[in-house]
Amino acid sequence: MTTDTPARLLQLLSLLQTPREWPGGELAERLGVSRRTVRRDIDRLRELGYPVQATMGAEGGYRLVAGKAMPPLLLDDEEAVAIAVGLRAGAGHALEGVDEASVRALAKLEQVLPSRLRHRVTTLQAATTALTSGDGPSIAPETLTVIASAVAGHERLRFSYRAADGTETRRVCEPYRLVSTGRRWYLVAYDLDRADWRTFRVDRLSDPFATGLRFTPRELPTGSAAEYLRRSMQRQQQSYDFEVRFDAPADRVAARLPAWLGAPEPLPDGTCRLRSTSSDPADWLAVRLAMLGFPYKIEQPTTLKEATQTLATRLTRAAT
Repeated sequence: MTTDTPARLLQLLSLLQTPREWPGGELAERLGVSRRTVRRDIDRLRELGYPVQATMGAEGGYRLVAGKAMPPLLLDDEEAVAIAVGLRAGAGHALEGVDEASVRALAKLEQVLPSRLRHRVTTLQAATTALTSGDGPSIAPETLTVIASAVAGHERLRFSYRAADGTETRRVCEPYRLVSTGRRWYLVAYDLDRADWRTFRVDRLSDPFATGLRFTPRELPTGSAAEYLRRSMQRQQQSYDFEVRFDAPADRVAARLPAWLGAPEPLPDGTCRLRSTSSDPADWLAVRLAMLGFPYKIEQPTTLKEATQTLATRLTRAAT
C-alpha cells in the first residue's frame, strides 16, 4: 500500500498515461488503496491540470485525454532515451521542422536525465547514422542545448567564433533566438562588444558557456529572428529576387514554407504568389520549392528556371 500521497499520485499518473481505460477497482488494487481514495486522487490530478475523464457504469473507469493545456508528462527510461536520441539526431543536422522549440525540449530533458541514461543516449547516437536530405554541417547537440538554455533563461553567452576567413574571436552576447534554415543553425544575438545585432553560424561556434548573468531581452530591428536572419544573409552574400506562383491557397503553402523565405501573397483565384529574395544557390532553392508538394510556376529569375529544368532532367533520368 502506498501511504505517501505525492508518491501515490505519481504512480497513479504513470498508470493513466498508458493509452487505455483503467477501471476504478483495478487502480485501487494497483495502488493498494480504496476506490474512494482513488476518486480523491483523481480530483487532485484534475486540480493540477491533468484532464482525467471518468466513464459511468457499474465498474467505472478513468483515462487521460487531451486537454486545453500540456501538463507535465512522466516518462519511463526507454521512452526518455528514445525521445532524447530522436531530438539529438534532428537537432544535430538542422533538419526541416526541427526548430528552437525542439532544442529547448532536448535541453530540458537532458538536464534531468540520470547519468546512466545520458550514457545510453550518447552510445545509441554514436552507433546510428541519420539520413538527411540537407547538405549542412552536423553540430554537437550539447552546443545547441547550451545555447537554447541561455536563450530561454535570458543569460549572457560566451563562446569562440571562427569567421569565414578562419579568424578566431571570443564573443559575449545576449542570445535572442536559434533559427534553422533547413541546412544550418544560426544564432541571432546582440553582440555586447560590438554594440549591435549579429548572426552567427552555430557550426562555426565552439565552447559555448552560459555566464549566469541575466539580461532583459532587447527589441529586434525587425519583427522576427527569421526575418532578421534573412535580411542579414542578403547583406552578406550575393542575392537574387525570385517570384513563384503556387496553384494552392496561401495558408497551405505558408504552413510548409520556411519563415525565412517570406510569406506567400493570396490571389483572388485561390492561388498564391511568393515574391522574395534568396542568397542560396539556385539549384538548392529549386529542390526546396519542389519538396513543398504543390504545383507551381517560376516567374523569375532565369537562373532558377534553368536550375529547375536541370533538376527535372536528372529526376526523369533517375526514374527511367
